[in-house]
Amino acid sequence: MKKQKPEADFLFEISYEVCNKVGGIYRVLESKAANMVGEYGDNYLLIGPYYYDKNRGEFKQEAPDSNLQTVFNDLEKEGIKCYYGRWMVNGRPKVILIDFNGLFEKVNEIKKYLWEDYGIDSLGSDYSFEEPIVWSWAVGKVIEKVNDKLNKEKKVVAHFHEWLSGASILYLDKKDSAISTVFTTHATSLGRALAYNNVNFYNKFEEINHADASYQNNVYSKHQLERKAAEKADVFTTVSEITGLETEKFLGREPDVTLSNGLNLEKFLTFEEIVIKHRLQRRRLREFVISFFFPYYKFDIENTLFYFVIGRNEYKAKGVDVFIKSLSQLNQKLKEDKDNNKTVVAFFWIPTEVTSVKRQLVENKEFLQDVKNSLDGAMPKIEERILYSLLYEKEMTTEDIVSENYLFEIEKKLLRLNRENENPPLSTHDLADPNDKIINALREHNLQNKKEDPVKVVYYPIYLTGHDGLSNLNYQEALEACHLGVFPSFYEPWGYTPLEAAALGVASVTTDLAGFGIYRQKLEKKEGKEGVYVLKRYAKTDDMAINQLTEILHEFLCFGRKERVDNKIEARKIAAEADWKDFIANYIEAHNNSLK
Repeated sequence: MKKQKPEADFLFEISYEVCNKVGGIYRVLESKAANMVGEYGDNYLLIGPYYYDKNRGEFKQEAPDSNLQTVFNDLEKEGIKCYYGRWMVNGRPKVILIDFNGLFEKVNEIKKYLWEDYGIDSLGSDYSFEEPIVWSWAVGKVIEKVNDKLNKEKKVVAHFHEWLSGASILYLDKKDSAISTVFTTHATSLGRALAYNNVNFYNKFEEINHADASYQNNVYSKHQLERKAAEKADVFTTVSEITGLETEKFLGREPDVTLSNGLNLEKFLTFEEIVIKHRLQRRRLREFVISFFFPYYKFDIENTLFYFVIGRNEYKAKGVDVFIKSLSQLNQKLKEDKDNNKTVVAFFWIPTEVTSVKRQLVENKEFLQDVKNSLDGAMPKIEERILYSLLYEKEMTTEDIVSENYLFEIEKKLLRLNRENENPPLSTHDLADPNDKIINALREHNLQNKKEDPVKVVYYPIYLTGHDGLSNLNYQEALEACHLGVFPSFYEPWGYTPLEAAALGVASVTTDLAGFGIYRQKLEKKEGKEGVYVLKRYAKTDDMAINQLTEILHEFLCFGRKERVDNKIEARKIAAEADWKDFIANYIEAHNNSLK
């Protein structure tokens, strides 16, 4: 599309995830901040909630100018305390964070306005609804007063994200404000609720009454607020075509503009650096796999591929059920293939509540580290003996290189690692829930980490911080270490993770029910060089998706090194097509259209 120049003199952008890492919207705002500053300069201002603990490290407070300070003083009399400064991300955009606790005493008054003026039923709503509406009502007041003080006679746009900021739009509408408004739904509250309750609504849109369904799924207040915000906004947008189908049916409005999510590709490595990183992080992950499995039995670690899924613990919506069933089919397929000599280790990096690290895993790591330390201590002598043997052109034997006594001591230490009478665990941690869905599904589908299983599984139910005492990999390093990311989501309005994986040169699987998957389908495909596979789930049964995914997992396993490298290259090329420097034009279009 032809890039437009911003017509607005000033832009507010509002989200509950400004300086507040909750979900995917944080990633959207953080990654495009520098591009927004590039377009609007200092006339770009983000607004979010103030939470001291969550904002630490994200927000650097600065003194506002005298005019803004006057506005803040007036707002504080109404129970709204404002903090001004910079968001510490690329671009360092200006930010106002709002402490709205002083306004909470008026929550029933706000709910009364929403009922009387907009018919929003919030009588039975709880804190999960009340907190966002008080915050966004406060946002409406802040925008109104800041605009009156600083932006008179200027063209001003306010861009709101998700239903959580919807009350701001209604506040400005109630005040008949001249500020132009843009509203973005990233995922409808009703669509998300239906997906989490295992309702395949894509196949039954016509059968669903949105009002009845919102009450049945206990999201009626959020749904009604979202629907009214979409109606009242000057321009309505979503992040993908698949979400546009939802909004048309559930919110009663088709999107005016689609705001695809991108990445700031300048922050990512070159392909040459990607290859180096993959080897480095793969070695670290291999060491973890050795400590996890090798005390029980051995397999060829250099002929092992690492598959993974990573994200929120949403068993059905994220397609974890489909992944497990496909791995089960793959396991059986490889058992029957007498020529197969490869192993798959599938990681489930999905956080849940845990009690402690598995005791035997801690012991395994300690024993293995002891062996490594012994080897490190002996290496200078071993290298010296190898060098002398080469110089003397003497045929080398193990005894020439390593003394028999030393080998005996290493062998004794390795025996301490021996757990051949047991099976490896399925999880790195003891779980708080004895009926955890993932563990139960792994057992049900016979993924038990037995010696004869070519497909192994590791449920790693904690956030990847980089210092967990196990693999010690952070989020990015874990992705870099692997060969294939698997994201067979049933409900995924966009799907950042496969795009991030692609930017790191990691091949992945997404679906045609994910915004990114639909975007990928429009790009050129090369036979054997998918880079990003698109699993067909729209209007398909789960069994059909499972069978197709099994074939993808098997095909990738059969690739040689050259084919895997080709897929890494293709994945990186696909990511390059989704750069914010191109996608930001859609935002400018939405803002300009709102002024018309």
